Amino acid sequence: MISATYHRFIDWIGDGTGLPDTILHLHAGLAVLMVARIVTRRSLGSFVPLSFVVLAEACNEIMDRLHFGSWRWADTTSDVVNTLFWPTVICLGVRLRPMLMRRDAARVKHDTL
Repeated sequence: MISATYHRFIDWIGDGTGLPDTILHLHAGLAVLMVARIVTRRSLGSFVPLSFVVLAEACNEIMDRLHFGSWRWADTTSDVVNTLFWPTVICLGVRLRPMLMRRDAARVKHDTL
């Protein structure tokens, strides 16, 4: 079955790196974000690369559900938060930066008048 093969691959990665699941999710989220940014040529401030991370994590959790036969909510919630946190922060930071820079430039211009 595909889910069993997928789970063996994920276990192999964890065993090979020696890293805990939490750290692997952090790295996976950032790796998917960067690959999606390069492949799509879209800014990290667009929601396109972030959408790839969301899709990849959804697929990962669906594969876990198929493998284990039920949702393991504590594990699923932790995985989703750890995978999406930094990609979301990066996306919002890049997206909001031009607005903050314009606001600061307007404030400086107003203060010099």
